Amino acid sequence: MNAIVAIHPYKTHGMWVFDDLAVGLREEPFVSGADTIIDHMVAGIDGAQNGFTLLFSTNPFPGYQLQLDWQRADLSGNWYRSESIGMEGWLCPALLKYFDAPPPTLYAQFRAKAA
Repeated sequence: MNAIVAIHPYKTHGMWVFDDLAVGLREEPFVSGADTIIDHMVAGIDGAQNGFTLLFSTNPFPGYQLQLDWQRADLSGNWYRSESIGMEGWLCPALLKYFDAPPPTLYAQFRAKAA
């Protein structure tokens, strides 16, 4: 398993989604606040709706922009909160495609997709 995971979310039908065929995901949606966090974090990235790169890890890494702390389990997913932006979002069970258990902290970077 990689220490830093890269996915490439994009918007379709008004929703943020991502594909990661290596773990069996296609148009996996971000919902329940996670989509709003993405809107906030990509506001300065031109063309983000057509795709951007999201790096995430359980450890801080150079250039990370957002720390998300686990709050609670709910249904089959988990709620995470960022104190720095005062927002909370739910991450669905697809999180467990990347981690054995919901991490206590996630670190993320949002950047333009390489051409």
